[in-house]
Amino acid sequence: MFKKSKYTLGAAALGAALILGACGDDNKESADKEDLGDINLAYVEWDSEVASTHVIGKVLEDIGYDVTLTPLDNAIMWQAVSKGEADAMVAGWLPGTHGAQFEEYGSSMEHLGENLNGAKIGLVVPTYMDVSSIADLSDQASSTITGIEPGAGIMSATETALEAYPNLKNWNLLPSSSGAMTVALSQAIANEEEIVITGWSPHWKFASYDLKYLDDPEGVFGGEESINTFAREGLKEEKPEAHKVLDAFYWTTEDMEQVMLDINEGASPEDAAAKWVEENQDKVDEWTKDVK
Repeated sequence: MFKKSKYTLGAAALGAALILGACGDDNKESADKEDLGDINLAYVEWDSEVASTHVIGKVLEDIGYDVTLTPLDNAIMWQAVSKGEADAMVAGWLPGTHGAQFEEYGSSMEHLGENLNGAKIGLVVPTYMDVSSIADLSDQASSTITGIEPGAGIMSATETALEAYPNLKNWNLLPSSSGAMTVALSQAIANEEEIVITGWSPHWKFASYDLKYLDDPEGVFGGEESINTFAREGLKEEKPEAHKVLDAFYWTTEDMEQVMLDINEGASPEDAAAKWVEENQDKVDEWTKDVK
């Protein structure tokens, strides 16, 4: 039987030292499974990365690791892996969203490749709004774009868009959080009001609401992106089984959105991840086939 240890969600700490301690579990290990030790996964608290990190964390737990999942600020996540203060992350959006972080920290970690293709960022509106391009925006939504956390790649791209598009000269970008943005979106749609948000996919909102990306003729938000896995230097030698699983981890937009939707509908991230793993054992078997 698999062990039932809970993930520990640590707090981000800004400073010279970032302590990501793995928290143990008092439950007994099953007799037929080796204890492979601790592993720390860092992630940024976007709905997409909550889903992917909890799923891969569940898989690593099931093969025998004591898993710690630690939510961090975007830049601190990259810094933690590059300095070996976290073991890995499956949350690197390239080439655009995390391009600056990759340029700064990428050479100090191991890039294990893509774990999801077809990701996208841009400005998003409900389909009932009569606008199809960023260049067509005038004074919709009180000339305000509802954003997420300051410092996120999509926020930087949106700030660039405000400068690149003359029609957005008098527009404002309102920082908030991923959760607050989706609450504002839900309320606007319930009242059929205008709203423009910083959007990305995969995300459960596209399964829940009728939304559309605005065309981006200036190419500010770039094209299709991928989500990538990174590991600290030395992980392959020190934790080879975890490295094998992380290296093999790959799934689809539909997979991720199912986990996100379950969480949005009330399931805990742990329960949503466990449900997906149970229902998609064929994919999990591919990720773990080389594990001894």
